[in-house]
Amino acid sequence: MVRRTAVMLASFVILLTLGAAAQESRSEISLQGTGFFTKDSNGQGISRTATDTGGFLVGYRYHFNRWLSGEANYGYDRDTQKYFSAGGFSRVQSDVHIATADVVVSLPFRISRLSPYVLGGGGSLVFHPTGNAGGFLSGADTQAKGAFLYGGGVNYSLTKHWTLLAEYRGYVYKDADFGVRALNTDNWTHTAQPSAGIAFRF
Repeated sequence: MVRRTAVMLASFVILLTLGAAAQESRSEISLQGTGFFTKDSNGQGISRTATDTGGFLVGYRYHFNRWLSGEANYGYDRDTQKYFSAGGFSRVQSDVHIATADVVVSLPFRISRLSPYVLGGGGSLVFHPTGNAGGFLSGADTQAKGAFLYGGGVNYSLTKHWTLLAEYRGYVYKDADFGVRALNTDNWTHTAQPSAGIAFRF
């Protein structure tokens, strides 16, 4: 009798635990509008600038616990890289596809409905020439650049499932040259990506 009662009690506790876990929202999807601002650089007699632009960022975040999460993101922007050297001037317009993964750490304090966090990780920026007139260079090809990612942001809770967010991401990577030696600065650059959007937790 005691054994049967213990088994029933244990089963009840397990069912309660599973029910609580099922009700806990761990997954989160987000959509943000972004800015895209790349720092000028130079090297090997070549100066490179890039147009400031904007785009979007979609992401999926999984909450392991209250303070630690992992996420994956995809972003899109379009800009024009301009190269100046003694040999002349070149420009390449490209679609920039961003794929990253990072760890998110929630800071141990809140201000009303605001929850700040920091993040760090890595990924790739893929520069794909559009071929459009005025931004075309013969020989320019699609090029991927590995990037280090850092940043932070803040969530503002609207309801149990919906939040607004404001975020900053910084990418550090080698200058794109589209596989054209005459555009190679052999230097590092930095892109700042401020953003704002909405997230749904489920």
